[in-house]
Amino acid sequence: MQIRPIHTEDDYRAALLRVEALMDAEEGTLESDELDVLVTLVEAYEKNLCPIDIPDPIEVIKFYMEQNDMTPKDLQPMIGRMNRVYEILNRTRPLTLPMIRKLHSELNIPAESLIKEPAYA
Repeated sequence: MQIRPIHTEDDYRAALLRVEALMDAEEGTLESDELDVLVTLVEAYEKNLCPIDIPDPIEVIKFYMEQNDMTPKDLQPMIGRMNRVYEILNRTRPLTLPMIRKLHSELNIPAESLIKEPAYA
C-alpha cells in the first residue's frame, strides 16, 4: 500500500481510479484499509476544492415545499398567518428564532440552513 497526499488534479484522478479498483475489497484486508484511507483523502480534497456553501434559508424552505408538495398554507403552523408566510417567502420579513425552531423541529430542515442570513432582493 503506497498512499500519497492528493495535491493535484492528476493525483485526484489517480486516487479515484484506485478507489474504483478497490471497491470490492473484502473487509479486514489490506485492500479495504487502503480503500478507507483513500476515500478519506478524496473527500478531504473535494471539500477543499469545491466547498459547498450553506444555501439561502428561503430557497431551502421553497425547495422543501416543492419536494413535499406543500403550499404556503402548510407553513402556517410554523410561521403564522398567511400574510406572514408570504412576507417570509417574498423576503420582506426575516425568519424569527421561534419560526426557525418550528421549521426545524416539524419539517426536519437543518437549523444551520435556516439561520444563515437570507439574500434580500
